[in-house]
Amino acid sequence: MGADPFEAAITVTRVLDESGALVRGAKKPDTAALSEGYRRLVFARRLNEQAGALVRQGRLAVYPSSRGQEACQVACASVLGEHDWLFPTYRDTAAIAARGVDPVEVLTMLRGDWHCGYDPVAHKVAPQATPLATQLPHAVGVGHAARLKGEDTVVMALCGDGATSEGDFHEACNFAAVFRAPVVFFVQNNKYAISVPLARQSVAPSLAAKAIGYGMPGIRVDGNDLVALQRVLGDAVARARAGEGPTLVEADTYRMEAHTNADDASRYRTEDEVAGWVQRDPLVRVRTYLTEAGVLDGAGEQEITAAAEDMAAGVRARLGEEAAVDPDELFAHVLSVPTSQLAEQREALRAELEFEEA
Repeated sequence: MGADPFEAAITVTRVLDESGALVRGAKKPDTAALSEGYRRLVFARRLNEQAGALVRQGRLAVYPSSRGQEACQVACASVLGEHDWLFPTYRDTAAIAARGVDPVEVLTMLRGDWHCGYDPVAHKVAPQATPLATQLPHAVGVGHAARLKGEDTVVMALCGDGATSEGDFHEACNFAAVFRAPVVFFVQNNKYAISVPLARQSVAPSLAAKAIGYGMPGIRVDGNDLVALQRVLGDAVARARAGEGPTLVEADTYRMEAHTNADDASRYRTEDEVAGWVQRDPLVRVRTYLTEAGVLDGAGEQEITAAAEDMAAGVRARLGEEAAVDPDELFAHVLSVPTSQLAEQREALRAELEFEEA
């Protein structure tokens, strides 16, 4: 775990500072890779904006925005290999899209459909989990099973600060550490569990420091610094792949918008607080660095923006279509062998619908 695991768990790792300048002593990032990362950041931001608009238009039932957390979303997807798994939460739509899943399929669950919208096995992305931390033991199970089978698989398990207050979080961390499961626990600490601030959840010096009690490394990183995130998460993935067990990474970030469209964030935080974090915008930080490095110019910015708008237009058009409704789907996947009661209910519904149509 290194000479001083506590220091790594409380000191924030950073490569680009809030002004977009390289931190003294930090290794320069590969500008080609960072340019691709910036493109993904812009796409993630535009997806957040478009999804929010679709909620207001009645096309989505709810949307938990990750605005302000786009660097976390892009980084965790970009460090995974083809056969690795991503276990997301309800707020990780942009991360799933960055993993290569069709954004419309990602938003299907939030539209109110009965399934998650995409094939988890084909994409190696578990369904988005709404209950806090329940997906974490599942993620550890997938990682442990892969290790027993000798597979070269790493699992990226996402959660927020609120999830670290749940028992599932403890059980997942403890099991992963004991059995050296190839899992990276990635905690996006956006400072609030809906309306409950971090100070009301934990008095630990950091959430990453909790890892020490489980016997795994805990690393704290600037969650608005894409370069630092990719390096820290990349190292954690490499460590897990090498058979060295799990790592807990805490990203220090902020949810710039409300918890969901049903939330009034002004009831529990101030405009000044939000404004302070807007100044730390992850997109602006990378854009500034690339611009000053002479890699990104006005034409390049316009090209990226136009491509992101094309993506948003496609999402808007496809989710604007009325979804086909088949009432029989209510009964199709309840039991492998339907009971007589289930069949009776299905026939009763069919008869009622036929009567209404007559």
